[in-house]
Amino acid sequence: MTAELKSGSRLIIQNFDSQFLRLHSRSCSLISTTPLELIYGGVVKSQTAAMPSMGEQLLRSAAAVERTFGGINANLWDDPFEWTLPEHLSTRERIDEYLGEVEATRLQAFARFHSDLDLLKEVLVPAGNTCALIVLLTETLVRAADYQGRAIATLRLVSNGRYPQLHL
Repeated sequence: MTAELKSGSRLIIQNFDSQFLRLHSRSCSLISTTPLELIYGGVVKSQTAAMPSMGEQLLRSAAAVERTFGGINANLWDDPFEWTLPEHLSTRERIDEYLGEVEATRLQAFARFHSDLDLLKEVLVPAGNTCALIVLLTETLVRAADYQGRAIATLRLVSNGRYPQLHL
């Protein structure tokens, strides 16, 4: 892996930055194009459990990003559960504001990455273990994209396929 990582190169950082920005843009687009009643409404229930709403899944996606980059920036690995509840983020404006705060936190961390070699640095994660930044970023991107994919699937399910009409 280190053969591809060169001092001063930012190719991998730019790729991660692009993927996280795409994730953020897609979430913002979903919130702006989804009818308000479908953001937290239309929950599908089965005999054993209820599927979280599109909005809840989208907030979980953003919370995964917030937790990682809050940890990188300030060693605050708090789970943003309390302030990402639908009761707190009850309007489109509040959700947009939260998504903007998460993106600002992410950008702050990315500003500290000077070269792709920085991604090999180890950080202490909540479990008390260390993890290379490149692994942490990959795991976060996969987890956040998974939650976002679930949000899209849920929205399609509760809207009978009418939404989302995304052009990303």
